Amino acid sequence: MPKPHEKLASALEALKRLQDDGLQAIPGPRFSRTDREVLLRAGFLKEVIRGWYVPRRPDEADGDTTSWCASLREFIADYATQRFGDRWHVNPEQSVLLRSGERMVPRQVQIWAAEGTNQTVQLLHGCSLFIYKAVKLLPSAPAPDCGRLRLVELPAALVAASPTLFIQNPIAAQIALGALPDGSDLLRILLEGPHPSVAGRLASGFRAIGRAALADEIVGAMRSAGHGVNEANPFDKPLPRLLTGGRPESPYVRRLRLMWAEMRGPVIAAFPQPPVAPKDIDALLKDVEARYVSDAYHSLSIEGYRVTATLIEKIRDGSWDPDGDEKDRATRDAMAARGYFEAHNLVKRDLVRVARGENAGTVFRNSLPGWYQSLFSPSVQAGILKASDLAGYRNDQVFIRGALHVPLSKEAVRECMLVFFDLLEAETEPQVRAVLGHFVFVYIHPYMDGNGRLARFLMNLMLVPAGHVWTVIPVERRDEYMDALEQASSYANITPFARFVAELAGQQAKQPLPRP
Repeated sequence: MPKPHEKLASALEALKRLQDDGLQAIPGPRFSRTDREVLLRAGFLKEVIRGWYVPRRPDEADGDTTSWCASLREFIADYATQRFGDRWHVNPEQSVLLRSGERMVPRQVQIWAAEGTNQTVQLLHGCSLFIYKAVKLLPSAPAPDCGRLRLVELPAALVAASPTLFIQNPIAAQIALGALPDGSDLLRILLEGPHPSVAGRLASGFRAIGRAALADEIVGAMRSAGHGVNEANPFDKPLPRLLTGGRPESPYVRRLRLMWAEMRGPVIAAFPQPPVAPKDIDALLKDVEARYVSDAYHSLSIEGYRVTATLIEKIRDGSWDPDGDEKDRATRDAMAARGYFEAHNLVKRDLVRVARGENAGTVFRNSLPGWYQSLFSPSVQAGILKASDLAGYRNDQVFIRGALHVPLSKEAVRECMLVFFDLLEAETEPQVRAVLGHFVFVYIHPYMDGNGRLARFLMNLMLVPAGHVWTVIPVERRDEYMDALEQASSYANITPFARFVAELAGQQAKQPLPRP
């Protein structure tokens, strides 16, 4: 009779075979009853819907949403495909959203299926799937970057989408209208419909984003076919005019540009009148140094490192001796503290450059690789990380614990970082550079680790030379900090984060945080 560990090993082999086939939604019959019960009991499997399972980590705490948010889209794609074959797709509005580079995991995914039953299927953590019985399906295809969900092709999705798309998701609508290379496929659908009211809405939408020639083509073709067209602007407020980089841009890049343009105003409104830029650089550096111990303690603690003020001081004054002192031997936390010290020294150097008049965005563009390498070099030298971990931008997908927002795919990181640097360089308001710089950096999440620490360095590189103090985010307010970033990432609401940073900067200008 097999021993318990042998049963578990056999069951894990069965699970691995299914995962090697790319399955996230696993129907019960794909397992033997014994394997299923062993995996459930050991915590390697979790039931999502009766008879449908998803792999999980056995150390995952109840209520932890990270793995679920990471696999939700794949689960729905597998579930729908196994039920309906290719006779289903995401509804038109959500297809536009996902094709526009939206990375938030929706609480409810709505699909159309030829054999649908107009039913709501409850999933995990408050998520659900609504299956609409569609009389006619629209042209669609699986989207690898969206978990293989079948998305409606963009021209058909724009024609079928509700007018509320333009009010509730103006960024997605602008990206979608800007992504069509010409009007041929769209016009074919509009004329065959016919859809005169939709034609008027889309023509006005194209005109609003600056594509007047395409708007005129739509109106002219519809009228030539005998259809009356009345243009009605579908957007409820003026749209920003964007300067592109002069090259074809992905939906992710367009989304970054639009978010930056729309978020500038709320950030400026959250800050009081800017202080006077410092002229005494020695005094500036002295004040930054006086705040270092508190900053290092709180910034590292936010990331889960357990460091003490004593360790920070020993590293700063050079008395830390990992070779001669058993207590100072290489540990993950000590290496993190050492890396933070090394990177902080580089940031201070760059503060001086910006204070002397260099463009803060250009300084950051040129200095970021050095900051990152300094942050992790001690861990590499101690053998905690591989040397290849210093190579640069990530080459894998990452997820943020407890967040609905899923950072960009690794393929999108490089082009988005180039545009991010451009936006920082072109920005004229230091507080916008600080707040949106921090937010967009963690939104992109260019590295496998260190993104939060680097974002906070970036924030202060923009704030301090403009006359603000070096601002520390206290670990005691970590939840508020993460919630504010989640509001910006998932709901495009930057106001909570802007107010949070402005409040801390104002408080700490009057009274620095006490040393831990």
